[in-house]
Amino acid sequence: MRKILFTLIILGIISCKSISKTKKKSEMELTPQISEVLNHLQKIEVFQGKSPLDISRKNYETMAQQMSGKKEKVTIIEELSIPADNHQIPVRLYKPKGNVSKSPAIIYIHGGWFISGGFETHDAIVRQIANATGAVILFADYRLAPEHPFPAGLNDCKQATKWLIENAERLGIDQQKIGIVGDSAGGTLTTSLATEMGNQLKFQVLIYPASDHTLSTQSWETYKDGPVLNKEWGIQAWKWYLSSDEDQKNPSAVPILMTDFKETPPTLVILAEHDPLRDEGEQLAQNMKKSGISVKTTFYKDMVHGFMHMGTILPEVQSAVKEIAEFATQNLEK
Repeated sequence: MRKILFTLIILGIISCKSISKTKKKSEMELTPQISEVLNHLQKIEVFQGKSPLDISRKNYETMAQQMSGKKEKVTIIEELSIPADNHQIPVRLYKPKGNVSKSPAIIYIHGGWFISGGFETHDAIVRQIANATGAVILFADYRLAPEHPFPAGLNDCKQATKWLIENAERLGIDQQKIGIVGDSAGGTLTTSLATEMGNQLKFQVLIYPASDHTLSTQSWETYKDGPVLNKEWGIQAWKWYLSSDEDQKNPSAVPILMTDFKETPPTLVILAEHDPLRDEGEQLAQNMKKSGISVKTTFYKDMVHGFMHMGTILPEVQSAVKEIAEFATQNLEK
C-alpha cells in the first residue's frame, strides 16, 4: 500500500522513481543538490486520509512546507472571499514590505496538476515574489479537479482577475500596472487568461507550464518515470481535468492548441532541464513567438519540475525569483 501511495506524493500525482536505466547517460546525470531533493521526497511521511487523492494533496502541502524554505515577512496578508456563481472564491492579498498606495499588482495562479495546491503550498513562493517585485499579490484558491473539472478553476481565476482590476482603486493598486504569474498547471490557466485578458495585463510569467494533454513529447518519453513527475499519473490528472472529448479540443483548456495570441502580453517562460514538461513548454513559447509576441525563454540547467518549491536546498530558486522580479519591473514601468 505504501508503495502505491508513494507514487502520489507530490503535486497531487508525482513519482520519485529513478530515471530509467535505459536513458542516455547525459540525460540521467543529476547534481548532488537534486539528488538530495529526491532523497528528501522519499522520506516524506504518508498521511492517513480519506482516499489516495486526499493523501496526495496532504503530502504535496507537506513537501512544500518542508522544502520551500523560510517564509519571508510581508506587511500584511489579507484573506477575502470573492462572490461568484453559486460559490465563493477564497483569495489572499499579499502586501510586500514597503508597500505604498497605487502599487503594482500580480495575480499568482498555483500549480498542482489541476487537482492539488492552495494557499499553503505556495505561500513561501508568493511572499518572495511580493517582496522582490514590490507588488501586491492576489492569490486565488481556485476549485480543483476531479470534483470541479474544466472550466471551473479557469473561471475562478478569471473572476478573481476581473475583481482585482475592477477594485484596483479601492485596493490601492494601479490598474495600469498588473501582471500575472503561474506555475505548472497554473501556467496552463495563466496562458488561457492572458490570451483573453492580455490587453489589461502588462506581462505574464509561465513557470514550467503544462500545455499539452497528450504527454507525447520527447521529454515525456525521457522522464516518464521521473524524477518528480510520473507520466502514468500525469495522464490521469489531465483526464480528471478534461471531463469530455470537447474539452480536450478546447484551446482554453489545452494551450498547445492555441493559435491566436494577439492579446497576449510580453511573456517570460521558465523551463527546467530534467522536466517532462520541458518540450511542451518550449513549443508553447515558440508558438507565441511565431505570432509576434515578445517572449523570453530561460532554461534552468540541472533543475527538475517543481524546483521553485525547493528553496531550502536549491539556490536556483532565488535566481528565478530575481529573474521574475526583473522581468516584472521592466514591463510594469513601460
